[in-house]
Amino acid sequence: MANRSSAREDMLRSAAQLFRQRGVEATSLADVIEHAGAPRGSIYHHFPRGKPQLVEEATRTAGAAMGAMISEGLAQVGPAATVRAIIEGFRSELSSTDFVSGCPIAPAALEGANAPGAVTAAGESFSSWEDTIAASLWQHGLTRERAQALATFSISAIEGALIVAKAQRSTTALDRTEGELLALLDAVLDAAGAQSSR
Repeated sequence: MANRSSAREDMLRSAAQLFRQRGVEATSLADVIEHAGAPRGSIYHHFPRGKPQLVEEATRTAGAAMGAMISEGLAQVGPAATVRAIIEGFRSELSSTDFVSGCPIAPAALEGANAPGAVTAAGESFSSWEDTIAASLWQHGLTRERAQALATFSISAIEGALIVAKAQRSTTALDRTEGELLALLDAVLDAAGAQSSR
């Protein structure tokens, strides 16, 4: 049973990595099987609905992994440092892959026409990340509405900067977004702290 689970997890990890680097449409099931080192017929054993199921589950898995990293960061270092770490992670990923690899769930959101479950999974992942950041901002003194708006803005700004950085083959967009986001977060959190201490 462990081998079945491991083979399935290997295929999910391989699919997420290949989608992140090549995109959903440019990645075939054969590519995933080869990358995972899985037996040829195994993909339909683990994913009987084929590629749409694989894309959806790989997106959910990647989204949950990123969500866990965000939660851990927020618990350990707070919102601003976590946003910095998210951006640094993406910057490092871009640099180490020659601007090939991007967000782990964006390919499903952008190319998921043939896998609507994957688009839903991507949307749910983005929402989960936003909600997690918003909860932390609220705990740091922001109103719920302001916390949710700032969390949505943060994720949207980072995702947009990541796309621009890939297209321009430069981390400048991420660097500038990081500077502006951190300045905004610092100002908002300082103001919230000042109000709560009154």
